[in-house]
Amino acid sequence: MKRFRTRAVHVGSRPDPTTGAHVTPVYRTSTFAYGSFDRGARMFAGEEPGYVYTRIGNPTVRVFEEKVASLEGAEDAVAFASGMAAIAGLAFTFLKPGDELVFLGPLYGGTEGLFLETLIRFGISVRDASNAPSSEWIGPETRMLYVETPTNPTLRIHDLAAVGRVARERGVLSVADNTFATPYLTRPLEFGIDMVLHSATKYLGGHGDAIGGVVAGSAEMMEELRMHGLRHVGGAMSPEDAFLFMRGVKTLPLRMEAHCDGAEAVAELLSRHPAVERVHYPGLAQHPGHELAARQMDRFGGMVALELRGGFEAARVFLDGLELFTQAVSLGDVESLATHPASTTHELLPPEVLEHQGVTPGLVRLSVGIEDPRDLAQDIEQALARTERSPVS
Repeated sequence: MKRFRTRAVHVGSRPDPTTGAHVTPVYRTSTFAYGSFDRGARMFAGEEPGYVYTRIGNPTVRVFEEKVASLEGAEDAVAFASGMAAIAGLAFTFLKPGDELVFLGPLYGGTEGLFLETLIRFGISVRDASNAPSSEWIGPETRMLYVETPTNPTLRIHDLAAVGRVARERGVLSVADNTFATPYLTRPLEFGIDMVLHSATKYLGGHGDAIGGVVAGSAEMMEELRMHGLRHVGGAMSPEDAFLFMRGVKTLPLRMEAHCDGAEAVAELLSRHPAVERVHYPGLAQHPGHELAARQMDRFGGMVALELRGGFEAARVFLDGLELFTQAVSLGDVESLATHPASTTHELLPPEVLEHQGVTPGLVRLSVGIEDPRDLAQDIEQALARTERSPVS
């Protein structure tokens, strides 16, 4: 098998058979001609491969799926219109009324909202086992064990090998959200996880100009997901977005190295600054998950979270003082981004849930871009200086 950087560029990409175009074209069509009555019947019955309708499959989207499957070490992948569409499609494919979903978090606020507010309306129970021992993860009705690692936004590290092992022993599906790490740093299927998913909007795309999601796993599971979670729910990725994601994945290895370089420099600076109460970054030796992260990640990623001593008001002063970091949600762009989770990405969660997750009033999440780490450090230093001069500090 070719190495990661080579596969990121070449897998799925082939000259267009009609024109010889070197870059995969955008097949902007809703439907495809199948030529004859008999062939159409075979294709709709699943007896013959091919494209019939872009909601189910499209040649441009397919190249992106093939790339992600290769990079994650999966047999196949299915792309969706967003990360949330991917999670919803997965849940509605593999869970039914009476089943239990167990998650290890904290989770992205949108994911937790889907689980705790929407799935329960369909008779699916949801349980947070984030702080439970592995012996208590699985109950009699548990059908799916879901994990983020590193988690959003506090960068907690969960043991993927333990999740995969416990799920297999109990006959439960395991799912890992690999958005923060990307397959360049962590490949959950190597640790026994059944399915891995991404908000492709983030690092896979990398340029903040496309929305999408993707799930990878066995060919059998992905076929079921395509025929139910994609075809019936309908959250299909557009060919235009797939084109942008293909472009983004080609440079993923190069970008992730730069993201990691910057995040390591920023985390070290923050860990020494008197205005900062705590730094969440698995690359720091004092991070409680550092040793585990070192075993299951090749590097420690581009996300850093910090808690400011002055709480909510200090976070406001700090964020308003940043110049290179753009205040915006999302993450994984080449430009550095910063946000206050308690008032943005996790704002809809009740106070007791935020407290349980460690999303404090002074918590700031940084998505460190690919700018020169020295410039980013200078920007953070001057913004921290403002918090120290502020009357609330």
